[in-house]
Amino acid sequence: MPRPPRAPRTVADVTATTVTPTSAGAATPAWLDELTAALGRDSVLTDPDVTAAYARDQAMLAPAGLPAAVVLPRTTADVSATMRIAHAHGVPVVPRGAGSGLAGAANAVDGAITLVMTRMDTVLEVSTADRLAVVQPGVVNKALRDEVAQHGLFYPPDPSSYDWCTIGGNLANNSGGLCCVKYGVTTDYVLGLEVVLADGRVLRTGRRTVKGVAGYDLPKLFVGSEGTLGVITEATLSLRPAPQKPVTLVATFSSTAQTGQVVEAAVSCGVVPSLFEVMDRTCIRAVDDLLKADLDRDAHALLVAQSDAGGEAAVAEMEVLAQLCRDAGCELVHVTDDAAEGDLLLAARRMALPALEQLGTTLIDDVAVPRSRIAAFLDGCDAVAGERGLVIGVVGHAGDGNMHPTICFDPADTEQAERAHRAFDDILELGLSMGGTITGEHGVGNLKSEWLEREIGPVSLDVHRSIKRALDPAGLLNPGKMFSAG
Repeated sequence: MPRPPRAPRTVADVTATTVTPTSAGAATPAWLDELTAALGRDSVLTDPDVTAAYARDQAMLAPAGLPAAVVLPRTTADVSATMRIAHAHGVPVVPRGAGSGLAGAANAVDGAITLVMTRMDTVLEVSTADRLAVVQPGVVNKALRDEVAQHGLFYPPDPSSYDWCTIGGNLANNSGGLCCVKYGVTTDYVLGLEVVLADGRVLRTGRRTVKGVAGYDLPKLFVGSEGTLGVITEATLSLRPAPQKPVTLVATFSSTAQTGQVVEAAVSCGVVPSLFEVMDRTCIRAVDDLLKADLDRDAHALLVAQSDAGGEAAVAEMEVLAQLCRDAGCELVHVTDDAAEGDLLLAARRMALPALEQLGTTLIDDVAVPRSRIAAFLDGCDAVAGERGLVIGVVGHAGDGNMHPTICFDPADTEQAERAHRAFDDILELGLSMGGTITGEHGVGNLKSEWLEREIGPVSLDVHRSIKRALDPAGLLNPGKMFSAG
């Protein structure tokens, strides 16, 4: 059965030690004095008006508490000191990047420390010979892309929030983006990590070499762990040669079945575009209202694809895809090698979520299904919208089956908000029924923790809990996220 919204999780829910925020006239906790002495007063914030600004990420309906202190470290030593003090006093710690997450993974816990990594924002090294970069976690995704581009290199993972999300957050959630269909997700570019463990010890794991199979693959363990196993303070990332000038395709369809046919045909014939995106009619109209882009408002779906294979190869790849669209009966197909025109077409795709936000508060889902089920999933979301009496727009990465159904509603309307939560669960149920997964790139956080337990099953859940206990026996790191302590 769908669940009602949960109350914010508190320290008392997740650990035996209860910590309360410092109030006027109250004694300052010893751990707070120690933190201030170790990091300096400007790195430890306790004003409730300030700490409230760090209480939650972009998942507006995920439960969130109020941190007792916000800590902004500048070095790995600062993070290590913070974790040692927190460990000694039993104070939970919630790691946080820019707060662009969409699953509540960075949402605060009452009375805990929120550890904000944005001051650690230096690209420490770019090696053209080894095609790698060494970065701190507070580096913004786009800033890294721009930096390595100056060396003729490319860092592919590109979440829609790439111009403000941080690499640390990308690592914590194993973020994806528009280029996943060809280039993969964040974990595919991680060579090595520096991680501060729950007790303050500093772990360096991974390598700088192309190959390396000595020991367990610990970097992969920490990527996607959402700050529940350690705090990433440095990452060694592999890079690609800069892509060639793209060729862009846009096509519109009168049915979702046609769209699904094209995706299946593209996969079957071996076409691998560097970008392959889909928008449904609700998104098309919302974007057109916002951008006045003269989009086809009557189309049921719109596909945008790019090839960065370069020159004639890119043109040929997009022409193959264009023919597949025509064979499926598309309403319109257009191919261009004009970079400015391609950027405008991509802008329409990137503005899908901001456009939907004009229709109300958004509850954004993140479901990945087999590519052969994309059309059925789009139709299923449309059915959920009709059944629940809500506006639901679907935008997503057609190339890898990662869809983002977005529910628009008025949170002030209690009954409508309840229907939105039920629709959210309906969509997760739909995705799982198709052999899919509850998240392709946004993570689990505290928004989907109960659904993770349902997806992975009891044996896998027990393994997850065993790993958590081994690395964080006191349960202090990001408590209440991903799965329950059990």
